[in-house]
Amino acid sequence: MNDLKITIIQSDLHWENKEKNLEQFSQKIASISEATDLIVLPEMFTTGFSMRPEVFAETMSGNTIAWMKTKAKEKNCVVTGSFVCEDNGKYFNRLVWMNADGTYSTYDKRHLFRMGDEDKHYGHGDKKTIVELKGWKICPLICYDLRFPVWSRNTKKNLYDVLIYIANWPERRSFPWKSLLVARAIENQSYTIGVNRVGNDGGDIYHSGDSSVLNFKGEAISSVESGKEVIETVTLNYKDLVEFRKMFPVMLDADDFEIR
Repeated sequence: MNDLKITIIQSDLHWENKEKNLEQFSQKIASISEATDLIVLPEMFTTGFSMRPEVFAETMSGNTIAWMKTKAKEKNCVVTGSFVCEDNGKYFNRLVWMNADGTYSTYDKRHLFRMGDEDKHYGHGDKKTIVELKGWKICPLICYDLRFPVWSRNTKKNLYDVLIYIANWPERRSFPWKSLLVARAIENQSYTIGVNRVGNDGGDIYHSGDSSVLNFKGEAISSVESGKEVIETVTLNYKDLVEFRKMFPVMLDADDFEIR
């Protein structure tokens, strides 16, 4: 199996300004000089964590999807991030996994942040999405999902290799963010990636980023600085992952369960 090159973009976001956000991410993506397999953007990368979906929602045939198709094709890689989506009269915080050929998969955020009234404005997702890239299996999730290990749990039936969380996670809760990313990497024996925004949002809530790429032992293999806009490309080694799982096969003793 080939190694996987992943580029994370830790960025400030222009509050509820889709045009400016797409413009800045176009520039940031254009600045990536090395080849990569996957570009990861923050949660709600076109608006910030907006609770006004009736104003900013787009359909799957809107500008954001068209933009993602263009950027994935230009860089010949997958581009992923979430946006405010309207689908059959409902609003979703929807992650899109856009392939270079224009095909895509989606994941609707399951755990909605009730302390920020997200559950009052958006619909719950009910299905976990596992995608494949160069033979790797990847599970992309969104922000508050990080706090729910059962939903994130790797299973013998559907084993993934990389776990991704995109987020708008405030600095005042940065300790749980960093700690839970490490916990998810260790308990699932998977590479784990957290991509968070920086800067203030429309509610004057500060985000320090603290994005990271962790290996299957919970050790950092990235060097992203807190509070700064950063673009970093990290290589994941599949052989190392497989050898560690063989040496320390905790999944053989994992409990079976069902989510209802």
